[in-house]
Amino acid sequence: MEGPDLGSPLGLPPGAGPSRSHRCALSARGLEKVRQQLQEEVRQVSSQLLEERKRRETHEALARRLQKRVLLLTKERDGMRAILGSYDSELTPAEYSPQLTRRMREAEDMVQKVHAHSSEMEAQLSQALEELGGQKQRADMLEMELKMLKSQSGPADQSFLFSREEVNSLRSKVEELEGARSRLEEDKKMLEMRLERLTLQGDYDPSRTKVLHLRMNPASAARQHQHEEHAQLQEECERLRELVRALERGGPVPAGLEATAALPSSKEVTELRKQVESAELKNQRLKEVFQTKIQEFRKACYALTGYQIDVTAESQYRLTSLYAEHKADCLVFKATGPSGSKMQLLETEFSRTVQELIELHLLRQDSIPAFLSALTLDLFSRQTVA
Repeated sequence: MEGPDLGSPLGLPPGAGPSRSHRCALSARGLEKVRQQLQEEVRQVSSQLLEERKRRETHEALARRLQKRVLLLTKERDGMRAILGSYDSELTPAEYSPQLTRRMREAEDMVQKVHAHSSEMEAQLSQALEELGGQKQRADMLEMELKMLKSQSGPADQSFLFSREEVNSLRSKVEELEGARSRLEEDKKMLEMRLERLTLQGDYDPSRTKVLHLRMNPASAARQHQHEEHAQLQEECERLRELVRALERGGPVPAGLEATAALPSSKEVTELRKQVESAELKNQRLKEVFQTKIQEFRKACYALTGYQIDVTAESQYRLTSLYAEHKADCLVFKATGPSGSKMQLLETEFSRTVQELIELHLLRQDSIPAFLSALTLDLFSRQTVA
C-alpha cells in the first residue's frame, strides 16, 4: 500500500485544480511567513537599537570623564602659569640662581607637557562628541525603522487572525494524513518482516513454487517419532492420574496400575500408616515425659540453690532469687568461652546494688558459687530482720 502523493499540496492529484481550502491554506501560509519575517526584523532592529543605546551611554560617560579631566588639567596649567608669573615679577635677573633657573625650566617643561596633554584630551573629547552625535543619529534612524516595521506588521497580524481557524483546520488535516501515512508505512514494514520470516521458515506460494517430497523424508520421520512419543507420554500421564485417584480414595489399587507403577499393595500401605502413627504417638509421649522431667529438674534446682533459672536468649541465663525483695530483682549471666565453660555477669539494675559482693567474690576470688551463696545469705538476712 502506498501513502498519499505528497508532491502535490495536501496530497491532491496532480491534475486536480486548487480548491478554496487550498487557496486559503496558501494565503495563510504566506501571511504567516510574512508575519514571521516582520517579527524577526523587529527583533533584530530592537537588538540593534539596544546595542546603540548602550554604546551611546558608554560614550556619554567617557565624554563626561574627559571633560572633568580637561577641566582639572586646565586649572593645573593656569596654576603653574600663575606661579611662574609670580616668580618673574618678584625676582630680577641678577637675583636668579642656577637652582632657580633649573626649577623654572622644569616648570616650563611641565607646563608644556600639561598643555600638550590637555590638547590631546580636547581632541579625544571632540572625537567622542562626534561619535556620540553619530550614534544618536543612528539610534533615531533605528527607532523610525522600528516604528515603520511595527506599522507594517499590524495588517499582516489582522489578516492572520482572520484566517487562523482555517489554518488550524488545515493543519489538523495535514497531521491526520501524516499519521495515516506513518501507520501505513509501519504496517508495510511489519508485513515485509513477516513475509521474510515465513520465507525463512520454509513457507512458499503454491501458485509459484512446486515442492517435491521424498518418500523417505527425515523431517516426516522425526515428526512421526515425536507424535508417537507424545502419545506414549499422554497414556502414562493418564495411568498416573488413575493411580493418584485410587490412592486418594484409599481403596485397592488396580492390578494393572500396581504392575505398571511397581508400588506396594494396599495392605503394605496400611501397615506403613500404622507404623507412622505409632511412631508419632511415641514421639508425643516422649515430649510430654521430657517436659515433665524438665519442670521437675527446674523445681529441684530452685528448691536446692534458691535461684530460678530461665533462658532469656541464646547463651544468656536469668537468675531470680527465692528471697528477692522485688520480682524485677534478677541477675543475668552470659556463657562465654568454648562450649560455654565460662560465665560473665551482665549489668542490671539489681547488680548495681550489690557492688561490694561483686568486687569481693567475682573480682577478687573469681567464684560465682561463692557470690551466689553470699547473695542468698544477704537477702535471707534482710527478710529475717524485716
